[in-house]
Formats: sequence, C-alpha cells, structure tokens
Amino acid sequence: MAFAALKHLTLDMAARIFVGVELGPGADRMNEAFEHLVSASMSRVRLPIPGLEFDRGLRARRFMVDYFGGLLPARRAEAGEDIFSRLARAEDDDGSRLSDQQVVDHMIFLMMAAHDTTTSTLTSMMFELARHPAWQERVREESRALPGDALAYDDLDRLEALGLVFRETLRRYPPLPVIPRVATEAFEFGGYLIPKNAMVVVSPIVTHHMAEWWDDPFRFDPDRFGGARAEHERHTHSWIPFGGGPHMCLGLRFAEAQVKTILHHVVRRYRWSVPEGYVMPVQQAPISKPRDGLPLDLEPLAH
Repeated sequence: MAFAALKHLTLDMAARIFVGVELGPGADRMNEAFEHLVSASMSRVRLPIPGLEFDRGLRARRFMVDYFGGLLPARRAEAGEDIFSRLARAEDDDGSRLSDQQVVDHMIFLMMAAHDTTTSTLTSMMFELARHPAWQERVREESRALPGDALAYDDLDRLEALGLVFRETLRRYPPLPVIPRVATEAFEFGGYLIPKNAMVVVSPIVTHHMAEWWDDPFRFDPDRFGGARAEHERHTHSWIPFGGGPHMCLGLRFAEAQVKTILHHVVRRYRWSVPEGYVMPVQQAPISKPRDGLPLDLEPLAH
C-alpha cells in the first residue's frame, strides 16, 4: 500500500536530516510510536487506562523521550550539523541553552510534523496523479527533461507542473483539515462575541472549497494556481494548508522540496494507476490519510 511505504520513506528521511541517524530496523517501532501519539491527541477518555488509546499514546511518548534523551548528551558534546545537534547546542543572547526537556519536546514535534503531514500530501498527490494520467505525464515529461537522475536544489523551481499539483492537492486534501486554537483575548467576529479561552477552530478544508474564492472548487485543477488565474491570490487566507499570516508553518519550503524530490524520482521510474472505479476513502482526523492505505498499480518504466 502506498501510504505505508511513503510513511517509512519520509520517517527515514526525517531521521537522517533532523537527527543524523539511520533508523534501520527501529523504523517500525518509531512509526508505531508516532501513530499512537497522534491518535492519542483525539482520545475522548484521557486517562492512563491500559489498552486504551490515550495510554498507548503516553507509552509512545515515553519511548520517544527515552530515545531522544539518550542521544542528547552526545549531541551537546559533539559538533554535529543535524537539527538535533544544533538545538542541543543553541544558546540565547545570555548564553543560556534549552533545557533537556525543551530539546526533546522540540524533536518529538519536529519529527512528527516532518513526516506525517508529508506522507499525507504525497499519498494524496499519487492518488490524484493516478486519476489524472494527463497530469502524470506532464509531470513526468518535466522531470525527464532535467539532466541526470539527481535533483539539485536549483532544479526544484524548474518542476513547475509538480509545484502546481502540490498546491492543488494541498487545497483538496489539507493534511490538517482543521486547526484548533484558543482565543487569548475576547473578540468579536461575524457578529458573535468569542470569549477569552474559548476554542476557535480554523478549517482549511472548508475554506479551500468555498465557491466565492475558487472556481469549480471540487474539481482537481492544478492550473488554477498558475499564470493569470492565480486563484489563491484572491484572498490572503484562502489557501491555508500551512496556516497563514506571520505564524505560517516554517516547514512549507522543506515540505515542498521533499515532496518534489521524492516524486521526481518516482515519476521517472514508474507509471501508476488505481483500480477501475476506485474512490479513496479519506480519514480526516487527526491527519488526512486513506483508510485503506491507497492501493496502486505500478508499472516500471525503461530509463
């Protein structure tokens, strides 16, 4: 299934880039821990009762705290260039460092954000490219036009069609369909008084399908992001898979680079499709993903 394979790949990449390690056989245990941790965020019964979702999440967090905590002393002492090592050695203007707990918490969140949402996006992109073979061929021709198999950083902007598909897929299938927040102060919106400390939920999946901002919003149409159309520029917050404003997710550029790199290699090697009449069953929470893992038929291509 595509989802499981992509999840292993993105977790391995995140481990190498952010932690500077090869997970190897430990990837399955780490993947399982992240799945339990994310699922626990939606638990209705938030008590450590053995066998229930929330308890599995707590045990998964303890596993990750022990894992990153065990690596931390060496990362503080060495001059590694990975994000984990840089966080361990980072100092503020007063020369103070982050506490062990702060570093570990940052790494758990970073690793989760760096592979779960990217897996969701890649899976949805492969589904849409399977449903729209003309777009798949357009992306393939663009990738094959680049010299050599390796993708240089400067080549990323040359993959324009893939960038359009990336943005349109995030519009149709935002990895986080809802973004919960808490009002820090009371305010009025749309004629309603929102009290301080009230939960406020922003819903990208609703905003991304509002006909007042998007033409034929339920149609997969990557060209809506290009040229003179530029539908995403009609409002500053009509396209918000990474949030919006000054607190937009810092991972946007990394996610786009990672997604383009992976699909560049896949599309040069395979043509893929979904079974006739297949409709992807989407689980929206806590992260958008296919309930069935997304079955794909892969056809190897000659180089």
